[in-house]
Amino acid sequence: MLQFIESRDPSTIALAFNGNATKDDAEKLDQYVRENFNEDQKFNILAIVTDVDGTTFQGATEGVTFDIKRWKQFNKFAVVSDKDWIGTVSKLTSYLPGIEVEYFEGHQLEEAWTWIRS
Repeated sequence: MLQFIESRDPSTIALAFNGNATKDDAEKLDQYVRENFNEDQKFNILAIVTDVDGTTFQGATEGVTFDIKRWKQFNKFAVVSDKDWIGTVSKLTSYLPGIEVEYFEGHQLEEAWTWIRS
């Protein structure tokens, strides 16, 4: 389930994610982008991941794919989690070409915000 949380940066979508990614989550994210960004405007995502029901983060990403034109708008993707995502995040960079992806442990939220705004 995807839940939007308060962002500290106007060009960053901040969200919390737990459970399985669904088509509704993808549609909710796409609607948020349509309402808050121009068609050619770049944006970042900072995702705080708590529980992922028996899936990998790559699987979750596949579940949240939305219109291909949005991929061109992605700039940075920060993953904040206490789960061990390092190997998966490195795979994610090839899955999302042209997007900077960085993993942060759960206690590194401030570092994640610093990185995403740099």
